[in-house]
Amino acid sequence: MSSPEVQPLEVLLDSAYRYALSLAQHQQQAEDVLQDAWLAVLKAGGPQTRPYLFAAVRSRFLNAHKREQLVPFVSIDQASDFELAGTGEDLDDYCDHVLLNEALAELRAVEREALFLMVVEGYTAEEVALFTDQPRGTVLSLVHRAKSKLKVLLTEPKGEQRHE
Repeated sequence: MSSPEVQPLEVLLDSAYRYALSLAQHQQQAEDVLQDAWLAVLKAGGPQTRPYLFAAVRSRFLNAHKREQLVPFVSIDQASDFELAGTGEDLDDYCDHVLLNEALAELRAVEREALFLMVVEGYTAEEVALFTDQPRGTVLSLVHRAKSKLKVLLTEPKGEQRHE
């Protein structure tokens, strides 16, 4: 990953919260995961950098779901307030934020995570691969599939969507 940069605390925590929300898809769970991760960083005396805090958030989120042995699924009825702001993508041309939230909830958690890290947080595929312990090609594939699914979900009428 790129060299750790020191960011203002508010910016660091906002970024980590968005990441936790992209994983959890639920506001309260994201807040709990971030709080646990931040406390762990402080107790360990670790660096207060984005990569270190993101690793703690990811670890706390995965540990919370290990017992259930499943990838979290959020139905459209339970879609969260996750917003894909400042992506550089032309997603706003296709939908409103409610429709985007519903479409994001349809992605698998690993697809949301890879998409979030690359598009919102600006990590490269190589950095995401190192961070998530996956091959670079897998990360690129996840992001490609996520974008393809979003395009279908956001552009086709509800009754005509294909199922992959």
